[in-house]
Amino acid sequence: MLTADLVNARRRGGDLCIVALDAAGRRRAAALAEKLVATTSAFVGSAREELIGALEAIDVGPREHRLRDGLVKLIEDRCEFDASDAADPPGTRREVFSLASAARACLPPGAVLACDAILAQVAARRGSSAEAIERALFADLRGAHVLTAFRAPSAAELVTCYEQAQAQAVLLRAVKVQVDVRCSAAGGLRALFRKLKFLRLLHTIEKTHNGHRIVIDGPFSLFESVTKYGLQLALVLPVLDHCDAWKLEADVRWGKQRVPLAFRLASGAWGAGPPSQADASAALPDEVQALVESFKGLETPWRVSVNIDILDLPGVGLSVPDLVFERKAIGAARDRIYLEVLGYWSRAAVWKRVELVEAGLPERILFAVSSRLRVSEGVLDGDLPGALYVYKAKMSARAVADRLERLAGRSDGGAP
Repeated sequence: MLTADLVNARRRGGDLCIVALDAAGRRRAAALAEKLVATTSAFVGSAREELIGALEAIDVGPREHRLRDGLVKLIEDRCEFDASDAADPPGTRREVFSLASAARACLPPGAVLACDAILAQVAARRGSSAEAIERALFADLRGAHVLTAFRAPSAAELVTCYEQAQAQAVLLRAVKVQVDVRCSAAGGLRALFRKLKFLRLLHTIEKTHNGHRIVIDGPFSLFESVTKYGLQLALVLPVLDHCDAWKLEADVRWGKQRVPLAFRLASGAWGAGPPSQADASAALPDEVQALVESFKGLETPWRVSVNIDILDLPGVGLSVPDLVFERKAIGAARDRIYLEVLGYWSRAAVWKRVELVEAGLPERILFAVSSRLRVSEGVLDGDLPGALYVYKAKMSARAVADRLERLAGRSDGGAP
């Protein structure tokens, strides 16, 4: 991930525009990327400061320093460094500095401390060499960490990653993001929706005439950790490439003065390369996975699985549940109840789900809502095909099972 200072962007009126690489620029960037990747591969086994020094020594044009620094940052993200504690750097420093201090106190005026003798004395005590002791003195510092592995990309892949990472860095400063997506394959759409939930992004989804519109609250609209939420938002960007087409508009706060600007992006922004290979099958959020595991340990006729359906009520809205519970009913029919977890969402999101049920959502659904949102379970009652489950610290599998039974019994004729 890039930081904002590594983004090559310009203001054009009220818009923030990333300076795109033209054909010649991409060729130069690819040539530079090839050198950086080759240099990094050659420095496996060397200290971080040696690697960074070698990368920064690669000559670039006067206007390409930011490009080089951005590529270097992405290369560092692909490196694994080891801070070995086998030599006990803190203990080695204490021993060497204690001996040096004592030896210095005994020196006559004008005499110079023999550092080599101190290192040799410590090496003799530890059964090592003076050279090894000297290396161990600061082996735990970041610059001394050793490059143990490097996941080397191709030059073209690194350049594409750089272009995408610039847009991700801009989204770190977003207040609100709106994305219009079009997916002919339901799998790509489900992957996107699941990723949004997995990353705990506060969002709304509505169907449009040729796709779906997603509105996401940005990190600068929240009173919580801006950096953490911004990173989560940036991770959605690669998944968009699994859709046929998409268009993104964001309100951002840019620069030291946090100037409000508009940022726009569309599919195809990464050149003519293949779509992102980012994992589109996001796992379940931790609390949902914990519920699944607990529920499977219950003795109940209900069986739980990850939901792949999108529940849409035309003209009203849609819901993308996390789980689906099923059990055998009369004959060959099956009872089916969906569960959507709204624990980290807002009260407004809960009311939208209530409206969806009240407007005639044909499927039965249970919404799990954190007590922090101060919503009563009584807002969905009677014979409606939906219910609320309000929980405190974590969701209870037994409580979910009880509510499934209640919801299934509300209307025998409502089973799908």
